[in-house]
Amino acid sequence: MLEIKNIDVSYGDVQVIWDLSFTVKQGEVVALIGANGAGKSTTMKTISGILRPKNGEVLFKGQPIHTVKPFHLIEMGIAHVPEARRLFVGMTVEENLDMGSLKGDARKERIKTKEMVFALFSRLRERQYQLAGTLSGGEQQMVAIARGLMSKPKLLMLDEPSLGLAPILVREIFNVIKRIQAEGVTVLIVEQNVKQTLSIADRAYVLENGRATLEGTGADLLGNPHVQEAYLGI
Repeated sequence: MLEIKNIDVSYGDVQVIWDLSFTVKQGEVVALIGANGAGKSTTMKTISGILRPKNGEVLFKGQPIHTVKPFHLIEMGIAHVPEARRLFVGMTVEENLDMGSLKGDARKERIKTKEMVFALFSRLRERQYQLAGTLSGGEQQMVAIARGLMSKPKLLMLDEPSLGLAPILVREIFNVIKRIQAEGVTVLIVEQNVKQTLSIADRAYVLENGRATLEGTGADLLGNPHVQEAYLGI
């Protein structure tokens, strides 16, 4: 579904991503793990068109998208849930969800999709008329993911969905990600919660200093000595 081919990405004169390649197959949960500054969020921004690679290609279903404007990617079936949620805090939960379904089929199927979202996040049904800015951190993260789902994506990209959440909410978020996969949505996730992420990932890549240094199944990387020492404290 998604193919990253030998991309180099820079902020001005500072190169952050070096010759990075990886793939995401339809129906998978694929994780990018690594320390702060490894290039994980930069990779996500490049896929979603916010940044442009200096070299290399980004292909979605075989079609180059690294020159496509970000708002067109939504129509193609790519949704990016950014780090720090980025909600419309002065709007209600329902209004935030509606903002995720402004294009094409997503708009036509808004009511049906909203029911699916409320089934995943029952708390949001209770909060649908509440201002997003008054919600707890965990509830705001639920709204951010739900808003992404409202666009009816084929590929959902999640950047640090568990950041700042209490452990019980972290488990809930990861359970929801597996349920999203069961609905037929492919998921690419960036996370620093390595143990939880690898436990649900079909495959994963380790990014270090802008380069992919390891890849394998989630289970394989959980048992990898370098991953255990560097990221799991074992």
